[in-house]
Amino acid sequence: MELLLDQETSEPVSPSGQFLNNSVLSVSIIAVLELEVPFDDSLAIPLLNDLFLPVNPRFSSIMVTDKDGVKRWKKVEVRLKDHVSVPVFASGMSTQFYDECLDDYLSKMAMEQFPQSQPLWEVHIIKYPTSHAASNMVFKFHHSLGDGISLMGTLLSCLTRADNPSLPLTFPSVQLHANKNGRDLSMFRKVPRFLSSVYNTLSEMCSTIAKNSLFKDDRTPIRSGHSGVEFLPVSITTMTFSLDHIKQIKARLGVTLNDVITGTIFLGVRIYMETVSQGSGNARSTSLVLLNTRVHGGYRSVQEMVKPGAELPWGNHFAFLNIPIPKLRDAEARNNPLQFVLKARKVIKRRRSSFGVYLTAKYLQLVGKFSCPKRASKYIHGTLENTSMGITNLMGPIEQLAVGNSPIKGLYFVVTGSPQSLMTGIVSYAGKLRVALLVEKDFIDPQQLRSHIDKAFGMIFKAACGTSTDPPAN
Repeated sequence: MELLLDQETSEPVSPSGQFLNNSVLSVSIIAVLELEVPFDDSLAIPLLNDLFLPVNPRFSSIMVTDKDGVKRWKKVEVRLKDHVSVPVFASGMSTQFYDECLDDYLSKMAMEQFPQSQPLWEVHIIKYPTSHAASNMVFKFHHSLGDGISLMGTLLSCLTRADNPSLPLTFPSVQLHANKNGRDLSMFRKVPRFLSSVYNTLSEMCSTIAKNSLFKDDRTPIRSGHSGVEFLPVSITTMTFSLDHIKQIKARLGVTLNDVITGTIFLGVRIYMETVSQGSGNARSTSLVLLNTRVHGGYRSVQEMVKPGAELPWGNHFAFLNIPIPKLRDAEARNNPLQFVLKARKVIKRRRSSFGVYLTAKYLQLVGKFSCPKRASKYIHGTLENTSMGITNLMGPIEQLAVGNSPIKGLYFVVTGSPQSLMTGIVSYAGKLRVALLVEKDFIDPQQLRSHIDKAFGMIFKAACGTSTDPPAN
């Protein structure tokens, strides 16, 4: 880390930015844009210079330490050529060959650390056709720059609608929790809810503390328990679901879209575990579900997000929900797979209603600010290490996007650097829901796991709607 002797810096690095970028914990986000046509890489640097760099000063800054020991963002001159890579593979090969090349390339990207001497982002242009795209543009951001909502807002500031660049993007509506009859709750209903919230808060905080220091998940086919798993090679695979199908399940069960896909992933994971190792479908396994702690949902322009007191502020504003993965015997999955959705909803709703996740997030902020960021990093690392998987999701636009004149066929993202064998990234885009699985290579079989999650979705759809779904477009 560079030592700065004067004050020619911008803002101080936030506590969350500091505890996501040090020797204990270093987390990044990889976002892949799948393009319908081959991308002209000569356009990359002009686009980055004109559209990307002006979005936020952090993309032109490095993390430094001033003379008082405070870490700050220092503005530097950006050499765009150092941030853009165009790999060369063998020419004239099959799409399957280039699928493997892309997987190996992304695995290598996931393991590499950013040099601290330049801004913490990079772009990779894969000019070869894969089974999903004519070419791929891959962004890698260090998580200290901002969370998924901040970085998605950045990408959206640089992209346009493919059908009409002059029109604004639209997003699925965000329904806030409200009292259905529109009247204030009576005191007789407020008191039990208050007591329930207190109980849920204490339960969530005890669960989080226990996961950090007392209890570990069992070693299973999705949790190797290998030391330094965050530095081991990974594989990435994706699957696509129809948002219309998910909405049908949502309407039949009276749940949310996130409940449906979380329950689907949980069921598929348990079936995979049981297939690989009999009995592990009932092992103690926990998922950490990332929760956005901002008061307001949706997106704003980056210009609005960086303003003081913004309703949707820039930065890292998240906490973890500890969600036990329902066991096969508890959920009676073979007879009623819907129980995985309903059980996931019940636990997530109860823990979201507590203040435990917000208090934990505030605790980490205070530790990072007044003590040592590495203490907060160790706390997060321990919590991640002791659980089996992570789930994070983002909401994308309804319309198809384009970068320059290249329409974007699909997009997905993964989080790297977490000490877990399985991470899941979920994003909606243009009527589809894309699920990306980042798995520990040579430990989890990504194709088999994907197959079981596909199977789980078919089971849930049939149980909820009484018919079978079409084969997923994976």
